[in-house]
Amino acid sequence: MAEGPYDCDVIVAGGGASGMMAAITAAKRGRRVILLERNEKLGKKLFITGKGRCNLTNACPEPDIYRHIMTNDKFMYSSIKRYTNSDVMDFFESAGLKLKTERGGRVFPESDHSSDVIRTLENKLLELGVGIRLHTRVKSLVIKDNVCKGVVAEAGDGSKVRFDSESTIITTGGLSYPSTGSDGDGYRFAGEAGMEIISTAPGLVPLEIRGDICKRLQGLSLKNVSIAVSGSRGFIHKSDDVGEMLFTHFGVSGPLILTASSQIDPDAYGGGLKLHIDLKPALETEELDRRLQRDFKEYSNREFKNSLGKLLPSKLIPVMVEVSGIDPYKKVNLITREERRRLTDLLKDFTLEIKGPRGFDEAVVTKGGVSVKEIDPKTFESKKVKGLYFAGEVIDVDALTGGFNLQIAWSTGHAAGSYA
Repeated sequence: MAEGPYDCDVIVAGGGASGMMAAITAAKRGRRVILLERNEKLGKKLFITGKGRCNLTNACPEPDIYRHIMTNDKFMYSSIKRYTNSDVMDFFESAGLKLKTERGGRVFPESDHSSDVIRTLENKLLELGVGIRLHTRVKSLVIKDNVCKGVVAEAGDGSKVRFDSESTIITTGGLSYPSTGSDGDGYRFAGEAGMEIISTAPGLVPLEIRGDICKRLQGLSLKNVSIAVSGSRGFIHKSDDVGEMLFTHFGVSGPLILTASSQIDPDAYGGGLKLHIDLKPALETEELDRRLQRDFKEYSNREFKNSLGKLLPSKLIPVMVEVSGIDPYKKVNLITREERRRLTDLLKDFTLEIKGPRGFDEAVVTKGGVSVKEIDPKTFESKKVKGLYFAGEVIDVDALTGGFNLQIAWSTGHAAGSYA
């Protein structure tokens, strides 16, 4: 042991969103806090959220927040009621960060720079006297008689450092975006404490599709479409709203796809899942058929492959012509009613076979983690080990896009910081 022990009231392991909020909250209560971060700077994952703009919460009514939490929403009731989305916005605005609300209630910094969110948190940490140790990775917990007495960490030069404390808050994140330092350390610490870990899987993640259709459509973005996912026992997801999706070299991505991925049981991927795309959700089948008839009448002397320009993006037309099975060189005025019906069915249900999800490198969040049965939903203290708390993505709670996962981070970090 090269250094220490360092003595404090509260140790926070992990300098992400939940960790910084936990440290700030504990320090506001007059606790001596040390924040340990393995990276060279705080908020590394926060920096890339919202494509670098940082969608820090959602301004929707509180009941809507729970509807957007996919896993263990009831577990979150106490912490969100104690620290709401309004509280989050008040915190940042009172600290001098101007915010704006966009479509769907998404809240961003007015500057569109996630770095401003991180800077606001860092300034508050420094103002409150929180001790920040960068390049310091927690390696193990110090547990004696079912009480966490502190941690053993490794400094940047490889030396071991011991920190003693009354309380330790684990906010090391999950497994998503491992380049930011999220590699599952928190699950190991929970295991040391004898706590149950729910198996993990990528959440809010693009999907791989079998065949070469997506590769041919690579780069094409579809707007105002709706999707559904089906398995051997019927539909397991249907999008309530129209939205956007993107074709990639491996499959599909975009907001609609990420939302769908969070509602698919990871075990279901081996059962022949299918993605159904409604390219014209605003039109019922009969309305779409009438629209086709009008277009075909206008282009009556054209070949079929040249008749869909008003209906579809140019990149999609060759694929739809091929999948429809209609002769691409057939004159439109010779297309039969049966063929036209086949085309309308295809436009309303363009079906692709799902191979599986992409990996944690591309996942926004981690599904699974430390079981909520092992954590007090009010204090976020471990039920197995006193003085040990968990907050943020390390817990088995995840939500849809739109600022809801960061709201979970702020609320759980605040709860742990309030009681540690």
